[in-house]
Amino acid sequence: MPVTTHRPLPPEIADIQQELEAIAAGYGLDFFETIFEVLDYEELSMFAAYGGFPIRYPHWRFGAQYDELMKSYSYGLSKIYEMVINTDPCYAYLLSANAIGDQKLVIAHVYGHCDFFKNNAWFSHTNRKMLDQMANHASRVNRYIDRFGYESVERFIDACLSLENLIDPHSPFIRRRPAPLSAEEIRKETEQKHLNEDHPTWAKTPGKFSSKDYMDPFINPPDLLEREQAARSLKQETQEAKRSFPEHPQRDVLLFLLEHAPLRDWQHDILAMIRDEAYYFAPQGQTKIMNEGWASYWHSTIMTKHGLTDAEIIDYADHHSGTMAMSPQRLNPYKIGIELFRDIEDRWNKGRFGAEWEECENEDTKRQWDKQLGLGREKIFEVRKIHNDLTFIDTFLTEDFCRRYKLFSFAYNDSNGNYEVASREFKEIKNQLLTSLTNHGRPIIAVKDGNYANRGELYLQHNFQGIELKKDYAKDTLINLQMLWGRPVHIASEIDGRPTVLSYDGHQHTLGPA
Repeated sequence: MPVTTHRPLPPEIADIQQELEAIAAGYGLDFFETIFEVLDYEELSMFAAYGGFPIRYPHWRFGAQYDELMKSYSYGLSKIYEMVINTDPCYAYLLSANAIGDQKLVIAHVYGHCDFFKNNAWFSHTNRKMLDQMANHASRVNRYIDRFGYESVERFIDACLSLENLIDPHSPFIRRRPAPLSAEEIRKETEQKHLNEDHPTWAKTPGKFSSKDYMDPFINPPDLLEREQAARSLKQETQEAKRSFPEHPQRDVLLFLLEHAPLRDWQHDILAMIRDEAYYFAPQGQTKIMNEGWASYWHSTIMTKHGLTDAEIIDYADHHSGTMAMSPQRLNPYKIGIELFRDIEDRWNKGRFGAEWEECENEDTKRQWDKQLGLGREKIFEVRKIHNDLTFIDTFLTEDFCRRYKLFSFAYNDSNGNYEVASREFKEIKNQLLTSLTNHGRPIIAVKDGNYANRGELYLQHNFQGIELKKDYAKDTLINLQMLWGRPVHIASEIDGRPTVLSYDGHQHTLGPA
């Protein structure tokens, strides 16, 4: 069902949407044009199973997710109220079974999300035309299915999807290696090379500083230049003898496979699609707490001040509190996000920040502290713009906040097989929370050598930070990596306190010392 040919909203909901849009804009929210569509639960489940893009390529995992969503709804275990996707324009889908009060809440919530998508720095490099891109991906996959058969293409997509987390989510913002030269840069470099060949004295010696002729022996001592050149030559000879690459560990494993794995053209294209989509969804994983907290803050503000009738207050309170409920077994991103934004707003309104506040040790003075600065709303807009979940928690989570909301850290008890409260100390709580948010709680893995032992084998390095790899996951991942690389693959980590290498040669797994 193409989302570009959306159905018009029922008049009653259309009027509500226009009114809430004006209210949201009046608060300073800045969003792309937002197109709403009302769907029944079966349609909404289909959209959710496809990640909000029903025009995606065919694959069995989307069907499995749809089946899970429908069963969960049928058994009364869960319910999807809305869905919004990060595109320009934004598309948002409402559940037809919602009452009018719920539709108001959801529309206000959506405008919070759309503002966050447009203005948060971590979404600044995402493809806002991903709807068209997904449709292009689907048409190419369908062509490959027609040519090479559904099973072959599906099996390859399975392997790629099992590796989709092996990207570098910070690479759009941090250039870890030189960018490829453009055609114009290549032309200029070639011209300069020929110029240097014609005029050897113009060529710059590596490591040499520009200087006047009479100062050159002092600024560029000949013996030092000779030693540096000998060291560079030795390094280059050593590198060529080892024939190992990359020069530095590469965290974007999918890019490394695209550049060096012996893939057929259609396989290369599909892997590139999976990687593009992984980078599109990455910022949503990096900002889950902030994004949901921001949207919840604004639906709460708009609904309580503008959107409710007397008859809707009880239902709103019931549904809002249900969304914000937090049990000891799980961390609710909606609750943590909204309360942390409210805490920041309150602190900056009252001036509870800075050196003077931090250095004050009188608890009575702190309880009564209110400089009436009124900077809270400005501050939360600034926070919404520049932070992700990791920096949000690291910068603004306070000991008082943890105490107020009864947060604690937990650990697994081997003796009884249960997770138990390990500590209520602020540092322990914060460290565990930051650990769970780093790389979405997944292991950080990089390519260390693409020609391991000079045999063309792939060697990965797990950045061990106290949490071991799950062996069954690691083994399955190595199977799929080996399928793409075509040679034995290895991953170095730490198991039972010892440096260990897990390997797969295409037939069996082996475990040995690093």
